[in-house]
Amino acid sequence: MTTGEKLIEAAASLLDSGGESAVTLRAVGLAAGLSHNAPYKHFASRNALLAAVAAVSFEELAKAANAIRTSSRPPAQKMSEAIALFVDYSRQRPARYRLLFNNPETAAAGGELKARAMETFEEFRAIVQECQEAGVLPDAPSQALASLIFASAHGLLTMEANGQMHPEKGLSNVGASMELLLGLLSPGRTSGK
Repeated sequence: MTTGEKLIEAAASLLDSGGESAVTLRAVGLAAGLSHNAPYKHFASRNALLAAVAAVSFEELAKAANAIRTSSRPPAQKMSEAIALFVDYSRQRPARYRLLFNNPETAAAGGELKARAMETFEEFRAIVQECQEAGVLPDAPSQALASLIFASAHGLLTMEANGQMHPEKGLSNVGASMELLLGLLSPGRTSGK
C-alpha cells in the first residue's frame, strides 16, 4: 500500500468514526502512523484528501453495484438490491454518504472524482435499463429514470437522517417507500388504494 493509499484509508476511517470535522491533515497523518506532515506532501489541501476519499468510495460502490448488475437474479430483484446498497451505505457510513451525495464541492469536482461518480451512476442506470427491458419499469430515457429513482431514494434517506420519516404521513421507512414508488412505476400496475 502506498503512502497516499494509507492516508486515504486513514481519512476514510476518521470520516466514518467522527464525521467530516474529524478529518484534518494532521489527524490523518497520525492515524496513518505517519508524521503529521505526511499528508501535506501528498495532498494539496484537506478538500483534495476528501475528494480522494470520495473517489475511492465511489469506486467501491460501483464495484458493489456491478456485482448486483452482473448477477443472475431477476431485474426487479437487482433493482431492490441496488437501492438497498445505497440505503445500507447511508446508514452504515452516514458521513461518507453525505460526502458523496450532499457535499457541493464533491458535486462540482471534475476529473477522477467525476469519473468514479459516473461509473457508480452508470451501474445503477444499467440496472434501470434492464428493468425497463424486462417490463418492470416504464419506457423512458433510462438516464433520466435512473436519476429520478435515485433522487427519490436520496430524498427519503435525507428525511430519515433528519428524523422526518413520519408514519402518519405514510412514510414508515425508506425501503417500503421505495417499493411503493417502484410499484407505481411498474407498467403492469393495477389500480389500488
